[in-house]
Amino acid sequence: MITEDQSSVVTLLSSPSTHAGADVERIDTHASIVFLAGDRAWKLKRAVRYDYLDYSTADRRRAMCEAEVRINRRTAPALYRGVTAVTRQADGRLAIGGAGTPVDWLVEMTRFDQSNLLDRLAEAGVLPLHLMGPLAHAIARFHDTAECRKNQSGWDAMRRVIDGNAAGFVVEAAGILDPVRCARLTDRARFVLDRGGVLLDRRRDAGMVRQCHGDLHLRNIVLLDGQPTLFDAIEFNDQISWIDVLYDLAFLLMDLWRLGLPHHANVVWNAYLSDTGDVDGLPLMPLFLSCRAAVMAKTTATSANLHTDAGRRVELQSTANDYLTMAEALLEPPAPRLIAVGGFSGSGKSTLALALASSIGAVPGAVVIRSDEIRKKLCGVKPLDRLGPEGYTDDVSRRVYRTLMEHVDKVVRGGYTAIADAVFAKSADRDAVQHVAVAAGVPFAGLWLEAPAPVLISRVERRGPDVSDAGNDVIRRQLAARLDSLRWHRLDASGTRQQVCDAAGAIVRDQSDPRIFARNR
Repeated sequence: MITEDQSSVVTLLSSPSTHAGADVERIDTHASIVFLAGDRAWKLKRAVRYDYLDYSTADRRRAMCEAEVRINRRTAPALYRGVTAVTRQADGRLAIGGAGTPVDWLVEMTRFDQSNLLDRLAEAGVLPLHLMGPLAHAIARFHDTAECRKNQSGWDAMRRVIDGNAAGFVVEAAGILDPVRCARLTDRARFVLDRGGVLLDRRRDAGMVRQCHGDLHLRNIVLLDGQPTLFDAIEFNDQISWIDVLYDLAFLLMDLWRLGLPHHANVVWNAYLSDTGDVDGLPLMPLFLSCRAAVMAKTTATSANLHTDAGRRVELQSTANDYLTMAEALLEPPAPRLIAVGGFSGSGKSTLALALASSIGAVPGAVVIRSDEIRKKLCGVKPLDRLGPEGYTDDVSRRVYRTLMEHVDKVVRGGYTAIADAVFAKSADRDAVQHVAVAAGVPFAGLWLEAPAPVLISRVERRGPDVSDAGNDVIRRQLAARLDSLRWHRLDASGTRQQVCDAAGAIVRDQSDPRIFARNR
C-alpha cells in the first residue's frame, strides 16, 4: 500500500525549527498525517494506494490537495488556506513553500482548538443540544447548494456498498465479527435494497444525488466562532462523496445515536426535514443508517486487527461488535404509528412532541410536523416572521390542516412514526388526522393538553423567539370556543415538563410496538 518514502518530509514537518520554534503535535490517520504548530495545521497525504483511495504519486497528491481545498471551502472557507509545496532547495535541504523543486504537497489550514470537535464534546458529555438545530440548518443549506449528478449513485452504488461490507466482513473482520451474523446482515440488506431500489434510482433522477460531504460524522464537525462547521469532506473518491443527501445525513444520525444521544439525533433529523421537506426518502433511511453502521463495523474490526496495543485491540473489537449489533437492529425497525398532540396555545404541544419523538419508532425517532411551520411556509415567510390577520383566515387554516394531513400520511407510509402538532380545536380536524392513521393501517393516539388560562397566558408571555405567533388575545379566543366531542386522552398540562412527558409517555408506551429501538442513556 505504501508507494514512496516520505520520511524526510515527515522529519521536516515534525521539527519545531520548521515552525519558528513552535511545539508540534502530530495526528496520524490511515491516509494522512497532520502537523499542528502555532496557528497552522499542515496536512500531508500519505504515499499510499488503497482500493478506494490513490495518493501514490506526488502529482496525484497535489491534485488531491487542490481538490480537498476546493471542496472544503464550500463549508469551511476560514479553515482551508491553500496548497503549499514541500521543496528541495539548492543545498539539498527541504523547506515549506521554498523556491526549490517541489517534492511533495501540503494542505495548509488554520489551526483550531481540538477540544471544539463535536466528537470530543460528545465523549465528554457536553455536546450542547441547542447546537443541533443550527447544525441541521447548515447541512440542509450545504445539500441545497451542492452540485447534483444524475449519472451517479442509485441502486448500483448501494449494492456496491453492501457487497464491499460483505467482503470486508470475510477478510478484514475475520476472528472479530461473527460470520453467521455478518452473512445474515448482508442478506437482509440486499433484500431491503431490492425492495427500495426503484426509489433510489428515482431520487437520483430527481437530483437528490449530490456532491456531499461523504464522511459526515462528529469528528469532522468543529465549533468555529460558536457555529458548527463541516470540514474534511471526501475528495478522493466520487463513489463516496457523490451520494444521496439522506445517505450523507445518515452518518451523523447514526453516530449520535451510537453515542447514546438519541435526542440530539432527533433534533437534527427534525430540523433537517423541516428545512428540506425531504420526506419522500424516508423508506430508505433504515438501509442508509444500517449501511453506515456496517461500514464502521468493518473498518473498526480492521483497525482492531492491525493494532499492536492489546488493551486498545480489545476495545476496538467490542466497538466493532456494537456497530454490527446496531446495523442488524436498524434493518428491523418497529412499525410506524401516528400521534396527534393538540391543545390551546401555551399548553406545551411542541415541547411534548419533541420530548417524545426521540424514543418512538424507527431510528432516529418520530418526525414532528408542526402546523405553525406549515402556515409560515404556505404564506411565504420565514419561521420567526410574524403573520398578520391574513395568515389566519379560515381559508389559510384549511390549507394548513390539509397540508398537515398530507405530510403525516407520507411519513407513516414511509415507515416512520409521525407526531402531528397543531391546536386541533375542531372535531373535523381531529377526525381527519385519525382517518389518516386508519387509511394507512397504523395505530393512532390523540393527546389533548389542557391547563388553566393563567398558565397558558403566562407561558406565552415568557416565550422567546418562536414560530408560533399566538398571544393573549389568541388564547382567549381559543378558550371561548366550544370544544366539541373530544375523545382524545386528556392530559393535565399545568404541571412540570417532566410530569407531562411521563404521563404522555405512559399512554404512548401502552400502545407501542415493544421493539422500539431507543438508547436513552
